[in-house]
Amino acid sequence: MNSAVSFAAKPCTRVVNSKFSYFGYTAARAEMTTVAAPKRAATTFRLPELSVQGIPHSDLQVREIVQRQSCTKSLAEDDHACKKPQFHPAFLDEAFERCRVICAEYAKTFYLGTLLMTEERQKAIWAIYVWCRRTDELVDGHNATHMTSSVLDRWEERLEDIFKGRPFDMLDAALTDTVHKFPLDIKPFRDMIEGMRMDTRKSRYEDFQELYLYCYYAAGTVGLMTVPIMGIAPESPISKQSIYNAALYLGIGNQLTNILRDVGEDASRGRVYLPQDELAQFGLCDEDVFSRKVTDGWREFMKEQITRARFYFNQAEKGASQLDKASRWPVWSSLMLYREILDAIEDNDYDNLTKRAYVGRTKKLLMLPLAYTRAFSLPSLTL
Repeated sequence: MNSAVSFAAKPCTRVVNSKFSYFGYTAARAEMTTVAAPKRAATTFRLPELSVQGIPHSDLQVREIVQRQSCTKSLAEDDHACKKPQFHPAFLDEAFERCRVICAEYAKTFYLGTLLMTEERQKAIWAIYVWCRRTDELVDGHNATHMTSSVLDRWEERLEDIFKGRPFDMLDAALTDTVHKFPLDIKPFRDMIEGMRMDTRKSRYEDFQELYLYCYYAAGTVGLMTVPIMGIAPESPISKQSIYNAALYLGIGNQLTNILRDVGEDASRGRVYLPQDELAQFGLCDEDVFSRKVTDGWREFMKEQITRARFYFNQAEKGASQLDKASRWPVWSSLMLYREILDAIEDNDYDNLTKRAYVGRTKKLLMLPLAYTRAFSLPSLTL
């Protein structure tokens, strides 16, 4: 990682808020402007390298999740108090159709990738996507101003009812059916709700370890939820833990990319999802974000943040081709699409303060055959 930078560090009063604060769901609106990036200025001093590693997975109990989800049957069926609910087939068909429509509308590229999967896996992925989207919208949706901790508490109780076979509505029923067909552990779902709680009480992150934890809650959990649905290729030479780690890293990379894409939008809501200590290393602080001025210091800072996001995508590649062949295309599509968002930020001369980087429809469509090729190429035999 290149950490040599040159700029005049201005005096800055650092703001720290004492009230602490997937799949990208927000539709792209701003048009991308391509501007040549400036040449790097002469080095005047060298900053320490920024960390790309997060907190140990043992602290997140990922290994325990992997062990529980490695069963051959539903975890809900292991709980004798949770018998599989008997839904009328027509009711379930309508429930999954509603999930399909939502996924097709809000995650178009990913949805196209799911069409190669088996019907049972398609339905399960759509059900999980819809639950994640509904969870996210509690904090970021139209009714977010009414969000309270008690709302999230009730949502978690509702999640527990889903796993106990007592869905509240039709969309919940689709997930209930899914958790009784696949070995899904409830912890990643609970952890995602915890990420929403973090959003209600925290708007600043002191360092990358704090931000990594948020990224895990908000998006890394999605990878853990979906591996049992995607399935692991029987010929895969690497451990299940390594594949789960790769799935988690894809979620981390996606969320970091969301954050970098949405810096200006988040700033308008008084939120800064950037490591405060790393901003300070580049002579920056919250006022620089809120002023929306793209300086040389900001560009150098963004280069490092983009390098980190790409690191996680590189790690994710190591497991993407180890999934069941019928499940690889949507994963590779997501991975390659989000990499393109990082490229778009660079093409915008690192201006993510006044512009929102996005990938145009034509480029998305052109990317699908490339993702297909990567998905069905021979998997790597080494890590």
